[in-house]
Amino acid sequence: MDIECDVLIVGTGIAGLYSALNLRDDLNIALISKGDITKTNTYLAQGGIATAKDEHDKPSFIEDTLRAGNYKNDLTAVRVLVDESIENIKKLIELGVDFDKSKDNLLYTREGAHSTNRIVHHKDYTGKEVADSLIEKVLKRKNIKIYKNFYLCDLITQNNRCLGGIFIKESKQLNIFSKFTILATGGIGGLFKNSTNQRILTGDGLSIAVKNNIKLKDIQYIQFHPTAFYESTNERRFLISESVRGEGAHLLNSKGERFVDELLPRDEVSSKIYSEMKKTNSSNVYLSLSHLNSSYIKQRFPKIYSECLKRGIDITKDSIPVAPAQHYFMGGIEVDLYSKTSMENLFAAGEVSCSGVHGENRLASNSLLEGLVFSRRAADYINNLSDKTPLKKVSPKIITDFEMVKRENLKIAIDLIKEKRWDLKDELISY
Repeated sequence: MDIECDVLIVGTGIAGLYSALNLRDDLNIALISKGDITKTNTYLAQGGIATAKDEHDKPSFIEDTLRAGNYKNDLTAVRVLVDESIENIKKLIELGVDFDKSKDNLLYTREGAHSTNRIVHHKDYTGKEVADSLIEKVLKRKNIKIYKNFYLCDLITQNNRCLGGIFIKESKQLNIFSKFTILATGGIGGLFKNSTNQRILTGDGLSIAVKNNIKLKDIQYIQFHPTAFYESTNERRFLISESVRGEGAHLLNSKGERFVDELLPRDEVSSKIYSEMKKTNSSNVYLSLSHLNSSYIKQRFPKIYSECLKRGIDITKDSIPVAPAQHYFMGGIEVDLYSKTSMENLFAAGEVSCSGVHGENRLASNSLLEGLVFSRRAADYINNLSDKTPLKKVSPKIITDFEMVKRENLKIAIDLIKEKRWDLKDELISY
């Protein structure tokens, strides 16, 4: 079966949804989800979206991003991220996202390594609010068709030009031909035994990039979030948002003592936790909110409160057992400031991409912002070129063993991570 479209978007997180909504409404768009449309890391995001509050805040926002990234960031990309943050938050509000406000003024919270409160949020499930709002708008767009449970196994290419993608759906091969393709396939958490990510996200974009000689960047930069709810299971770890520490929660060791500045960058806090766990021969440390107003905690963090209660922890009274878990991938497919990859007519946006904006360690709540800024730039670029670009079809490869292709892609992704981060080999799943 062959499908034709102007723009193929693979992924239904914030980058995929937002790029679709910023493309011209006269373009025929195919929006692909590997599973259900909500099985994305965007849907899990709790803390919020970082943004410059005004022009005066931009220099410190840039500096905070650079400092968190250990100054390994691409400065030009960081400036773009910050400069375009305000207009994209306004765009989300126009699209119906209900950020928390006080008398019509946005409420800002603070997270680790931010020098001021600059994070907009919707309680403690910002990602769900954003995703639901964007999905609602996407469903109303007649030019966007959603395809669920489509597994991208390879690209259709000719002479380093992307012509579309090869998909598997219920043991059948489907070829989607497009003028332009945007990979928004997400991160690599499904490759790790302990991760806050959706288990379905297994680095598919990376595998496909490797198979097609598409340039990659900063694969070694993998972030572990300091505070995932500690459970002795390989299921997805429940995240305790950094905004909890931003609101004043304390990290305690097994003796009930504070041992770290809770608002340091994530890599520094994770390192301190690992050291403390080793020193005290413990499997976890604790996060305490018991000194904070209990009614405010329930109002500000309703999801975290209810999820912890399911696990036997009342966060207004009890300390939460936490330990670091794989959370975010700063590396990925190398892209420029318009999300263009090294392959013609192929773009990448969101966590699968690497513009260099995060450096070695992502600043809290910059992930959703990156997905907004750079996916919109990709859409704007495509909008200007679409009329000049013809749809081209070739005969794609025929997949005969679907399970073998899936295993091969998984192996490529895991081997790539092992090659760059051998120290994490025991953290990875087996293939």
